[in-house]
Amino acid sequence: MTTIFRTTVAALAAFLGSAALLAAAPAEAQTRKDSVVLGMVLEPAPGLDPTMAPAAAIGEIVHYNVLEGLVKINMDGRITPLLAESWTIDPDGKLYTFRLRKNVKFHDGEAFDASDVRFTFERAKAAGSTNKAKKAVFDNISRIDTPDPSTVIVVLNQADGNFLFRMGENTAVILDPKSAATTATRPIGTGPFKFENWAKGSSLTLVKNDAWRDAASVKMKRVTFRFISDPAAQVAALLAGDVDAIPRLQAAESLKQFQNDPRFTVAIGGTEGKTILTINNKKKPFDDVRVRRAVAAAIDRKAIIDGALEGHGVPIGSHLVPSDAGYIDLTNVNPYNPERARALLKEAGVATPLNVTLTLPPPQYARKGGEIIAAQLAKVGINAKIENVEWAQWLSGTFKGNFDLTVISHVEPLDFDKYGDPSYYYGYDSKAFRDLLAQYNSTTDQKGRTKLLGDIQRHLANDSVNAFLFQLPQFAISNKRLKGVWSSSPVYANDLAALSWQ
Repeated sequence: MTTIFRTTVAALAAFLGSAALLAAAPAEAQTRKDSVVLGMVLEPAPGLDPTMAPAAAIGEIVHYNVLEGLVKINMDGRITPLLAESWTIDPDGKLYTFRLRKNVKFHDGEAFDASDVRFTFERAKAAGSTNKAKKAVFDNISRIDTPDPSTVIVVLNQADGNFLFRMGENTAVILDPKSAATTATRPIGTGPFKFENWAKGSSLTLVKNDAWRDAASVKMKRVTFRFISDPAAQVAALLAGDVDAIPRLQAAESLKQFQNDPRFTVAIGGTEGKTILTINNKKKPFDDVRVRRAVAAAIDRKAIIDGALEGHGVPIGSHLVPSDAGYIDLTNVNPYNPERARALLKEAGVATPLNVTLTLPPPQYARKGGEIIAAQLAKVGINAKIENVEWAQWLSGTFKGNFDLTVISHVEPLDFDKYGDPSYYYGYDSKAFRDLLAQYNSTTDQKGRTKLLGDIQRHLANDSVNAFLFQLPQFAISNKRLKGVWSSSPVYANDLAALSWQ
């Protein structure tokens, strides 16, 4: 389990310090009562439809706020009702019956009912659909029945013990047929906030949906997201009061500064982020498992965590994080061993120096961590030329398979299923893994699923598909008066309806 630490201020001296600092803070930050400004590292790209694009930044803005699904995954990982007020699951695990909330409307006044759920799921599984959960979730749906406007019956081809959790991810948000096509530019949902405007390159604003079913509980009338990718600029914006919180601060080296400043609350939690040195398995010589193992053996995880994250972050050895049920520690499968790395390269017939490109997106864990990784690889004869790219470039190039190595954190829960897709940008093609995944997906017995999940993790570690680095920590920094900021992220979201000023 991830431990959450919160700063505390003790005794009269700290109280007086707090008063002095608050007095010096901008008047706007002190008097704001029904609006909030949040800082984000990445701007959503290419749009705001989370069902059609992989960027986690999309979910940070629209998920649970503008667009809602049948269920909600809370900060502690619990699954609770959202658009579905209740559900039942047949014993064979293949039939789910959802009872929907009544009198719910979309932001444009269209009524929500079972037909919208059917439309959304059929759209997701249709030929040509780009829903990122199409293969893992929606292709497994054999039938969707809507016996009345408040009931949806979903029948699966194969039992899926994770199906209910998947219904709480942003790939399963419910859209209306009349507005679905423009979700990327103007999302219309059933949530507590409505999209107002997007100043590309700068900020995006949501406003309260006064017609929401529990509008009285929502304290914020306006929420503005500011896009600040530079870590130093993030720190400056917080200190100046230009932003009220940054739920996922990148500047780990600034944590102590905020922990010692009584104006702020600091929470260090965990995410679903599997931070990896991604290896293009399709490219030579990385199509040879010995070369991939050499890359893994060249990596000192602790040095990366210390250098890029000030020691925060838990090493991982496969594509799960310690807070996941069924996680096993496999960091001993490919431990740091430069001598073994050099021997493996020689055994594979690789002439050194091996010149490759290391593509790094904007987040600090990637940029700082990438510099450390490049230095480590150089010691075993792999010269990694660093290429820094913006997020849009990473999505249009690297994510399409045009890369050698890259550093990225995959934050979607249970996304080990991507290793079963040879067309995914890893380029990993293993029938043995696909067979394991099929067994896991069709097993309903919890003991059997846990065993198979262990086998899946071991398979990925032994094949060194990628060099698995660490669980991405979450550094949530907020104005001390602002309550409700998520300190951990089982899914990448910001629950704006929970925010309030005190």
